[in-house]
Amino acid sequence: MGKKKTENTQSLITCIVDAIEEKKGQDIVSLELGKLPNAICNHFIICHAESTTQVEAIAENIEDKTLEVLNEKVWQKGGYENKIWIILDFVDVVVHVFQTEWRQFYKLEQLWADAKTTYHSVK
Repeated sequence: MGKKKTENTQSLITCIVDAIEEKKGQDIVSLELGKLPNAICNHFIICHAESTTQVEAIAENIEDKTLEVLNEKVWQKGGYENKIWIILDFVDVVVHVFQTEWRQFYKLEQLWADAKTTYHSVK
């Protein structure tokens, strides 16, 4: 990955994490998947919230902030119908916003346990 692409990806990750923190998303984790076999993207960002209302608010804030700050639009998205797991696909970075019990059920961090993991503390 070129230096410019790496900087752009890092800016996107920082913007997404900030947007999650603004809406009080919990246990924010980023996984670096790019060097793993069968990786579908370079990075996952995962968080959760207690209610479907908060899951939706976090996802909407991510979309708003990435567009406002970086002029980055979501390439694909899903899950707004039931709001228990919203996925935002920015191509190199895929964001997973779960309702708490569904994050515990799907255990994405365990599925990608070989990935380099970064824990983001809430300010």
